[in-house]
Amino acid sequence: MKTLNRTEQHQPWNLESWKNKAIRQQATYPDQQHLNQTLDKLASLPPLVTSWEIKRLKKYLAEVSRGERFLVQGGDCAESFADCNSSIISNRLKVLIQMSLVLIHGCQIPVVRVGRFAGQYAKPRSADLETRDGVSLPSFRGDIVNQNEFTEAARIPNPDKMLEAYHHSAMTMNFIRALVAGGFADIRHPEYWNIDWVKHSKSAEKFSNLVAQIKESVNFAEVLVGTKVHNLSSVEFFSAHEALHLHFEQAMTRTVPRAEGYFNLGAHFPWIGLRTNQIDSAHVELMRGIENPVGVKIGTETDDDHLIDLCRTLNPDNEPGKVTLIHRFGAKNIEDNLPRLIATAKKADLDVIWCADPMHGNTEATSNGYKTRRFENISKEIELSFKVHKENGSHLGGVHLELTGENVTECLGGARSLQEADLSKAYTTQVDPRLNYEQALELAFSIKDFYHQ
Repeated sequence: MKTLNRTEQHQPWNLESWKNKAIRQQATYPDQQHLNQTLDKLASLPPLVTSWEIKRLKKYLAEVSRGERFLVQGGDCAESFADCNSSIISNRLKVLIQMSLVLIHGCQIPVVRVGRFAGQYAKPRSADLETRDGVSLPSFRGDIVNQNEFTEAARIPNPDKMLEAYHHSAMTMNFIRALVAGGFADIRHPEYWNIDWVKHSKSAEKFSNLVAQIKESVNFAEVLVGTKVHNLSSVEFFSAHEALHLHFEQAMTRTVPRAEGYFNLGAHFPWIGLRTNQIDSAHVELMRGIENPVGVKIGTETDDDHLIDLCRTLNPDNEPGKVTLIHRFGAKNIEDNLPRLIATAKKADLDVIWCADPMHGNTEATSNGYKTRRFENISKEIELSFKVHKENGSHLGGVHLELTGENVTECLGGARSLQEADLSKAYTTQVDPRLNYEQALELAFSIKDFYHQ
């Protein structure tokens, strides 16, 4: 492993050093005393994840970087407190379980499951203010900051929302851990993770046949060796969210006994968005000081020097599994941009994971005013990601998807060939359009095919 020198521009890191950098995408709280009291309270609460879970994920991601595992990261574009209920959480979990099983069986490779859940409560905004009919109010920045209703009282940033975000994240993680520990993902009981509204779809039928094949193989193996296979009832899940709200992220960043360094104990896998990945950014500054594996979004705007500076800043020791580059180009742009960045990373000897985000570069507006994405473009970008990496001596290590287990109609196309007129039937997202369960499962079968091309 080659060690990379820290760039000279970086001063010693501490929990407060991000405040000396360019601070972007942050809410302005009118009551500083209230904010400080809330942050003190938040910093005293138990962690949402543990340091040993974080270390285990980093180990798995190091294996992803070597092509020994595949990363599947998925979940809501923006969680809401109202969606913290058993049905929505379990359905989201079912999607990831089923997608990962398709890939494990089809690609013959272990899968690392990372959910965009239990903390994805903040969203970046294009402007600090939103104006309607001549009235300007602070933009809605997610449930962790304020409320979506367009009233002055709702839009004032409220520090107490951070405590609400913490408690909703804790409830989500507790429920997921209980489901997993209780055998929710047991291959012998796939009825636990069926989703009723699509039980007659082609994808669901295809998946049922796959499960039947796996169960038959397991039964045969058990008869052959004369003993039960005991490790089929539990799977591992890790949490992730965009590390956007810096006050919250600082409060969750702590030291732990018998381990060196600082850990962000609010999520296993925080990532930095495209709007906040500048080298002078406060977000990069806070994330460079933690032991967690870190994701960073890159796109057409990312030049060669910026890519190198990002990787060397976030991973000065060139540690395998530490940095995941989540590329988002759009199906039309990926072939013109990704080869250059792959060549740059190879020339600089950067140890990184390449992960495809086929969602954000393919967003468009329909004639009837809906923000949407076309399934064919999402699928095409993943297919091209595999192709470009292979042609350039690299490999795609994973996918990063916005999806849900609910019967939404937000992305066009897929097995049911959703059209623009269908979007109004169940368009419920707060921010970005998500794949529904049927589209997500269909995509998993496509990824399996792309993997072998």
